[in-house]
Amino acid sequence: MEQLNLASGQLAVRNCCVMVIRRNTRGALARKLCKFLVQIGFWKKINDESCRDLEYVSCMLQEALYGKRILILLEDVWEQDIVERFAKLYDNDCRYLVTTRNESVYEITEADKVELGKDDIREISKTVLLYHSLLREDELPEVAETLLERCGHHPLTVAVMGKALRKELRPEKWEKPFENLSMYDTCAPGPISYVNEKEAETTVTIFGSLEFSLEVMPTDSKRLFTALAALSWVEPIPETCLEAVWSVLGQESLFSLTVCKLIEGSLLRKDDPDSLYQIHDMVSLYLDSKTNDSVRMLLTDSSSEENTFISPWLFIFGKEPVKRVSEQKIELSLSHLQEKQAVITLEAITQALEVGISISEFEASRVGFCNMLGPKIARIILDGSEDLVSVSAIAITNLFTKADYSEYIMSLENTGAVDKLAFIMETCEEPLIQTSILTLLANLAEFGTQSTTDEILQGLPMTRLADLLSPVAEEWHDSVFTTLMSLTKAGKSKAVEKMYSFEIDKSRPANGSLRPGTLNLLPWQARLRLEKFVLSDLKSLPSPKPQSFQDLIDELFHKDAKLVLGAMQDLIPIIEKVEELKIRDMILRSPLVKRLSELLKHGQTDQKEVKSESAFLLMKLACSRGEPCIKKFLEFDIVFELVKMMQCTVTELQDSAYTALHNMLFSNGGVLVLNELLQAGLVDRLIHSTESKSLKTREVSVYCVLDIVEVGNKTCIERMFSLQVVEKLVKIERVTGGTGEHVVGLLKGISKCKNLTAAERKVMKQQVVKKVRAALKGHKLEAQILAAVDAFMSGGSKDWYNEDVLTAAVEGAYIQIENSTWQVLSLVM
Repeated sequence: MEQLNLASGQLAVRNCCVMVIRRNTRGALARKLCKFLVQIGFWKKINDESCRDLEYVSCMLQEALYGKRILILLEDVWEQDIVERFAKLYDNDCRYLVTTRNESVYEITEADKVELGKDDIREISKTVLLYHSLLREDELPEVAETLLERCGHHPLTVAVMGKALRKELRPEKWEKPFENLSMYDTCAPGPISYVNEKEAETTVTIFGSLEFSLEVMPTDSKRLFTALAALSWVEPIPETCLEAVWSVLGQESLFSLTVCKLIEGSLLRKDDPDSLYQIHDMVSLYLDSKTNDSVRMLLTDSSSEENTFISPWLFIFGKEPVKRVSEQKIELSLSHLQEKQAVITLEAITQALEVGISISEFEASRVGFCNMLGPKIARIILDGSEDLVSVSAIAITNLFTKADYSEYIMSLENTGAVDKLAFIMETCEEPLIQTSILTLLANLAEFGTQSTTDEILQGLPMTRLADLLSPVAEEWHDSVFTTLMSLTKAGKSKAVEKMYSFEIDKSRPANGSLRPGTLNLLPWQARLRLEKFVLSDLKSLPSPKPQSFQDLIDELFHKDAKLVLGAMQDLIPIIEKVEELKIRDMILRSPLVKRLSELLKHGQTDQKEVKSESAFLLMKLACSRGEPCIKKFLEFDIVFELVKMMQCTVTELQDSAYTALHNMLFSNGGVLVLNELLQAGLVDRLIHSTESKSLKTREVSVYCVLDIVEVGNKTCIERMFSLQVVEKLVKIERVTGGTGEHVVGLLKGISKCKNLTAAERKVMKQQVVKKVRAALKGHKLEAQILAAVDAFMSGGSKDWYNEDVLTAAVEGAYIQIENSTWQVLSLVM
């Protein structure tokens, strides 16, 4: 039961508390209904924005249950509004089973009422007591019956008391609660009695039972429980966070034993598959009174190193007042630049962001950390030691987006920061630090001025890049390839020349054959050289004599396919010079792009060479001059035609169309192509084509989908998740034998996506793994495919987390009611 039971306020003592709870109740109810919509398959995932609007979610509930026949269990309901919202639903054949201790909940409906008799209640509460006290019935002292009456037979209260008296046979120990419960009742911070008002004089509040339970607990468990008051328990808390809290209080080796005591005392609940912890809402309300104690324990009385370490964790997972105090601590440690504290803070920021949290929570935390770190990066890099600069680089690459680099880049220009970063990269032997500094320098080159780019290319230790691309450093290849693309985009020919002078292109892993889908891993100059031989029709004879550009354009309109192909071959040298302003203007003013689009659209299927060569020339234009040419492409629906050609029945055309679209996506106008794919619904079409009966259509569609992931952004990838791209790739794996190639390809695409921060990539890869596990559950290839996924996550990635699995005893079961079969779905209120 959550804070919903307090919203009616019928037993409230403090009106101010009731108002707070009422606001929280609406948010909590909206979140629960959102989860329910996902549970019944109406939504694919929870939309964080929607969860803030209870009225909108209620409308969606009406739509979701329209025409449905489901038995819905509303468990532990205390708020009338909950039942009213379900009672107002219409045009469905659903039935509702509501459990409550609030008489008014029943009175608002015309429902059948079934009450548990006093004998049933006593039997149930005694069973709960026996279970948690680990005693047999004949071992219970006579006073146990009176204690149950004193507890109002409430399950949680009885459970807490039973665990506090576990294996206790001495009657005087069972009498002790009666001597003190009145005092606990008076001192307890709870605003209400947890039971019926008529029984208030003879029952103990849940808060009193919590106080009693704490009194008999070991000191370590009591201190950890108090410290947990600093955390916000609106959502489950990962175990890593609790371990961080405990590190301030006691020895690491004692964590498991200490937290186990809280679980045994019903003060904490752990979901084993996920290593997530939750607490009962009444326990959370009780902890609100301990918030000041927890802040004093974690941030005031602890050592400077300890409160420096815990502050980033509390900034992410803490209550709002705690977050504000934590932010002040972080600002202090970064501003004063005390070496040890600053290093601890930055390392803790990186660690805390790697924990599995929702994308919205991650984004809010990331922005907060950026606002604290961004204005200080120049001072940190210039004045800090090698260790401090190294951890700063790692933190920056995890936190900063393009907008952040653009905002703070000026503070690093012309200050000597580039030379210092390059020096550390050259002298450091740790690959993680090398790749982080390399990524930072590449982003500085991409978003800085031309002089900064030249300075970086001049000082960058290319030998280190070659080392990171060696076969023994395979786990760092994806990061380095992404960096090389940033450098080539920023430095253009200068960057390529420097890479070739150090033979960076020869450092790439040799894997037998170079498929079009992997050409993007090379600098653009090498990529285009290879594409020229892979894709152009070398059988087409060149024109026997030089011709003007206009002559070649005229020949493209000829009916003779051989003449058209000859003209296309002669156009290649001209297109390769499109970076020259005069050539570019000539091509863009000419009807070349329009004619090539017509050949794509209207060329005869049997003239596959013409259509293939048209796609190749368009690709050359995109790679050579990027954005201006792609803007021209969009005028003639060329992106749409290429997607359409990928789904034809001619293998050669499918390959040509995919290769052209692939290179357009990775050109410097690729964002325009990506936007066109999204706005025209072509991403949906491609994902749908991954289920095509044609093996080749499936293949090129999957390749293109993985390309889109790599060049996409958070919004794009979330859209693909909503279209069940993961589930469709898993389906292909199950059909093709389960090598894990496609699923791992998706994970690699996310790893190489330069429009995500490192931590965003970790969150999204975590989501993929969860979806893969859910889609494979119980399948014969489950172990084989998951082995490939695990190998990638453990070998090429550092952010492995267990899947998020929700379990319930009756969930998904079917029962008989009135000779009909009903699917059971449970919604705990």
